[in-house]
Amino acid sequence: MCGQVSDDGVATRTEPGPDGGVARAIGLEDLLSVARHVARSDEVRRTAAGFIGYGATKPGERVLIGVDSQTDGDLVDAVAIALREMGAAVDVVVAQTEPDRPFDDLDEIRVAMRRQPWTENPRRWEGTPWIEDLARTRGYDLLIHGKGGAIPKVSHRYEGFPWVIRDHFEAGPNLFPRDLHRLINERTWSRITENTGSRLLLTDPEGTRVELTILDSPFRDDTRHDYGLSPKWGHLMAHPPTPIEANDDTTGVIAGTLNHFSRPFPRIEVDIENARMAGIRGGGGYGDAWRELEDESRDTQYPSFPSPGLFWIWEIAIGTNPKIARPASIEMLSSGGFEWERRRAGIIHCGLGTRWRSSEEVWAGERHLLYGHLHVHLMSATLVVQLPGGDIPVIDQGRLAAYDDPEVRDLASRYGDPDQLLRNDWVPDIPGITVPGSYEDYARDPASWIYGPAA
Repeated sequence: MCGQVSDDGVATRTEPGPDGGVARAIGLEDLLSVARHVARSDEVRRTAAGFIGYGATKPGERVLIGVDSQTDGDLVDAVAIALREMGAAVDVVVAQTEPDRPFDDLDEIRVAMRRQPWTENPRRWEGTPWIEDLARTRGYDLLIHGKGGAIPKVSHRYEGFPWVIRDHFEAGPNLFPRDLHRLINERTWSRITENTGSRLLLTDPEGTRVELTILDSPFRDDTRHDYGLSPKWGHLMAHPPTPIEANDDTTGVIAGTLNHFSRPFPRIEVDIENARMAGIRGGGGYGDAWRELEDESRDTQYPSFPSPGLFWIWEIAIGTNPKIARPASIEMLSSGGFEWERRRAGIIHCGLGTRWRSSEEVWAGERHLLYGHLHVHLMSATLVVQLPGGDIPVIDQGRLAAYDDPEVRDLASRYGDPDQLLRNDWVPDIPGITVPGSYEDYARDPASWIYGPAA
């Protein structure tokens, strides 16, 4: 990558194209067009691209932006400039993180799993205690911090900063019409909430097949985090978060080759019986480490689960932004890994363990017991509600069925071509599934396919 610094102090960079040449220039105005939109959009306490906004900021307010040292500083500068244009006073703090390096098999576990309070060993990219304390003790009106996961309830306003590299800050996913995005979420979510008591069937060509009953009681529980009759914008939960109900009948197998933060791994199969993990096969080094964690925690009775063990499924989370794409380079820690792409509409990530920054994690941390949750991504999922009169599609091979709702198409037409707007701009290349080739060869060594033969 080459570049120069503009008079405004934000670098203008040229990005290499597929043939090694220069594809396009990304300058201050490109970044600011996104940053100004985000700065003026409604605040919704989300880290989902398309739903992030700092629009409640008023002239004279104090804003603190907290990122780590692998975040592209030009993105931070652009957001700070946009907020200062609104009259805010903006400070930036940068937490030092480890030197950049390629992802390995165990990075998902390093990020997600802990045996002490997270205040003593915070997870990467979010919830850094000293940054949160600084915002509170110095009286900032708004803290902008955190790439994903839950945003805690605090005295000041608190919004996310999910972007790490320039590919994350592209106009498509961040400027997608918010009212259209909301309607897509509402129409996808209603397919589940309006059919409690029915069965959900989740499949994926990599080998996932999971069935469950849509339980009604979790929707009516006001104490349950980010779950109810209103959507969790950009992260729709096809399974309720913790605590797990005693009558949860989620059963089947989850299979895949990707998670949020590790190197791609040989295909893993995770067996589920009545919401509890019953076995793991494959997965290379990731699978081996996961089996060791299961052995460590199998006899622990966590307060969020009906019987002992850590790895209960609670997260079957649906992305909803059709313009999300995998970054051009994904091998290094500084790329953010595969976490960004789980926001793309129709991609599902399954999570097993305790809920991020939850009461059960406080309980486990105080006792120095293992806690956290691990993921498997489903890249071409199909999800249907099974009814006596016929199935209601939610996702069809990675495409949201809500795109076909007349009201959704009508609203999209107000912004342009609905076929273009209601299209997933990026579909992952999976040999034997989305592109020609042998899935068996891919599943043995997905890193070589995704990173290239040198991987």
